Amino acid sequence: MDQAGGRGGTAVAAPAGGTARRIGAGAAAVAIASAVASALGYLVPVLGARTLEASDLGALATVLAIAGIAAVPSMGLQIAVAVHRVRQPGAGAQRAGWLTAAVCTALVALLAPVAGPLLDVPATVILLLAVYTGAIVAAGRWLGELQGDERFLLLAVGMAVQAVGRYGGLSAGLLLGAGLTGSMLIGTATALLIPVALILLTRSSAGAATGLGITAKQVFTACSATLAMLVVSYADLLLARAVLPAAASGAYAVGTVLTKGAIWAPQVVTVLALPRLAHGSRRALLVAVGLVTASGAVLVTASALAGGLAFGAAGGPDYTGLGRYAPVFAATGALYALVFVLVNAQVAAGSRWPSAPMWAGCAVLVAATTVVPHTFTAIMWCATGTALLVLVATALMPNVARRRGLRPSPSSGTKVPESD
Repeated sequence: MDQAGGRGGTAVAAPAGGTARRIGAGAAAVAIASAVASALGYLVPVLGARTLEASDLGALATVLAIAGIAAVPSMGLQIAVAVHRVRQPGAGAQRAGWLTAAVCTALVALLAPVAGPLLDVPATVILLLAVYTGAIVAAGRWLGELQGDERFLLLAVGMAVQAVGRYGGLSAGLLLGAGLTGSMLIGTATALLIPVALILLTRSSAGAATGLGITAKQVFTACSATLAMLVVSYADLLLARAVLPAAASGAYAVGTVLTKGAIWAPQVVTVLALPRLAHGSRRALLVAVGLVTASGAVLVTASALAGGLAFGAAGGPDYTGLGRYAPVFAATGALYALVFVLVNAQVAAGSRWPSAPMWAGCAVLVAATTVVPHTFTAIMWCATGTALLVLVATALMPNVARRRGLRPSPSSGTKVPESD
């Protein structure tokens, strides 16, 4: 990414070598932090597969899926704050951060009486999950401020703090044989330390708020877009849990570990590109799409060559026979990784409904699941087909807006007449 523009689009001069070194160091740090987060997130279901029975493994995967979906507002909050921080240097988001976390905690808690019996998960675990979710969501405010200010080294440390708090306690509980509820209790206690650690981390770099405060609409747009992306990418796991036998749903959960790996492996690209995308850089978008596509191609090829090894690493030797399905799960994740890049670009550009294709994809996937046989392979192929449809629809959205003679306004997020 080049340092072609300053705040508000005004060109600034910077030593090319210094800028390249700064961005290179930031990229390396964020990549390491992303790898730590991915490894810790990967470790939890791996430990679950080795310490829990098949039925409890499916329940753990369901809890992780709900946690992933419910914590998406953390990413949405981070994106919204980062974009706003680019356009309004020094803008604060304290109220928006705590309010978003409180709303997410309440929503998950309200799901306990329904989600528990429906998905065969104890209500106590759902209530713990509500508190766990609130702590993770709150972190998005500080991470967004660091990202928008392009303080990527501190951002990497913050990402690592969030990852350790999010997954460290759960992993420790599973290693100690605490079972599902005990592990969730330890995980929640650890997650509550995340906001405390981030406050201490960012205190030295915090300055007085000088820009306009972020609006609820900005946070809602970013949160709904990231929530839609995670819902559609996790929906197949939840549907598999609901319609497949316990053993089959556990095996499917192992496959989705590969999907999640392919989604988040190139996360560093989007993190670094977002501030440039908020400045309207087409070059940044093209570079980001190219890098994420290359990452997906590598992962799908590796899964095709060593599928049994991939399934075995994800779930243990009992699952190596499913290796022939590894490229399909990896391809689903690679498609959604591209969707994530495009959605970030549309949020940064002020698009009105960036989440629409993904919500439509959720509806398509649910409808398809009611029609196809309730088998492992049928759910798997439905998920991959849905991912492809969502990617195509997301990529076409800006073209539809241009044909209507409208384009996003980088400064306000409103629509203005298209011009050359």
